[in-house]
Amino acid sequence: MTLRSRFTLFTVFWLIFILILYNIFVYFFVIRVTTRGELQLLTNKADLVIDNLRKQDMRGLEDPKLLTDLYNYNEMLRIVTGDLRVANQVGTDEELLTIPPQMQPYNLSETRHINGQRVLYLSVPFFDQGHLIGTVEAARRLTVLDSYLQILIGALSVTSVGAIVFAIFGTYWFTSRLTGPIGQMVQTMREIDRSGKLYRVKLNGREESVELQQLVRAFNQMIDRIDRTIEHQKHFVADASHELKTPLTVISSYTDMLKRWGRDNAEVRDEAIEAIAKETERLQHLIRSMLTLAEAEQDDWMNVSRFDVTSVVRELSEVLGKTFRREIRVHSDNAVHMKGDKDKVRQLLLILIDNAIKYSKEPIDLRIRQSKNAIKLEVSDYGIGVPESEIPFMFDRFYRVDEARHRSTGGSGLGLSIAKKIIDIHEGTVDVYSKQGNGTTISIQFPRK
Repeated sequence: MTLRSRFTLFTVFWLIFILILYNIFVYFFVIRVTTRGELQLLTNKADLVIDNLRKQDMRGLEDPKLLTDLYNYNEMLRIVTGDLRVANQVGTDEELLTIPPQMQPYNLSETRHINGQRVLYLSVPFFDQGHLIGTVEAARRLTVLDSYLQILIGALSVTSVGAIVFAIFGTYWFTSRLTGPIGQMVQTMREIDRSGKLYRVKLNGREESVELQQLVRAFNQMIDRIDRTIEHQKHFVADASHELKTPLTVISSYTDMLKRWGRDNAEVRDEAIEAIAKETERLQHLIRSMLTLAEAEQDDWMNVSRFDVTSVVRELSEVLGKTFRREIRVHSDNAVHMKGDKDKVRQLLLILIDNAIKYSKEPIDLRIRQSKNAIKLEVSDYGIGVPESEIPFMFDRFYRVDEARHRSTGGSGLGLSIAKKIIDIHEGTVDVYSKQGNGTTISIQFPRK
């Protein structure tokens, strides 16, 4: 069942339920109010009869004028004595006159049914010096009232049916407008599945509600993100193919050289072996970097713990300083603890320090600072620097500021991309400050947790 049908049925069902309760309430309320009015009218007549009897010291029970002045054509009035004898009676309705007389020391009022018609009956006792003398009985047909009730039932029925019909068409129209964007999204998804191309849903702000506008915007944002992801994947595959093609071409060329001249010429053989080994190592490094980026897309790539950043930086700077025989200075007075993946942060610092070592000859400075809400790491070198126009693209995959320079240092163009991914999964930010000839500073800021 569609959402439109469900919403329509649900609305109509509850409307019918509410109308039934409302009609029942109105019907019985009208009956109660009108019946109370009729009963009050009979009560007033009975009280007038009793007052007249008291004025005559309870004489004149059989006086016809006592009841005639109060009589109405659809009523019956009578006085019943203590021995259940009808002392006085007025009325022309034979059915009302056949009502058996009653004697009780309290007021009695009830609605009876005679031949399918409602009759209001009232019995009021009267006393003389504490002794029960008799009762004044009155009965009144509610024919006029019942005719009005029939009209009321007809009016309620007509208005209820009209309300239900209006609700069906109104709800169907409303749900059509409500589910219109959802239908467009479903149709767009089917078209995307059929053609393999990405489409967006058009948004009409004057027709859709705020929630539907948010839904359509979220859908379009998802499509935009998928589109960007696909484009990035295409570029990644193209760049990876290009990067893999170069070392494979070199290895293939030197392999052919070995086949032709390597057996007899030791110099050619040594050159080919060295070139093949170098390109193989570069190829392995490239593949490891690509695998690292692929693993970074997994949800369980991080192993979160609490660790001292200062000790990690000092340990790494000491190892790299001895390995490359470079001066790496660490500026931090106290231990700085953070919550994150210790190995990934170490890998991040290794990439940044390695780049600083490659492109500068001067000492390298590492600064660790902390504030109430953030931890800041800075890696500064005093080398050749990066052109300002190239800074926004530094963290793109396979991007190289200087192709020849990266070839000479063996760079794959993926190191800074891996670094940026590590920063992102730690919810950090990165800023680059560089000037050609004066060096580069990469500043990373992690939120404190």
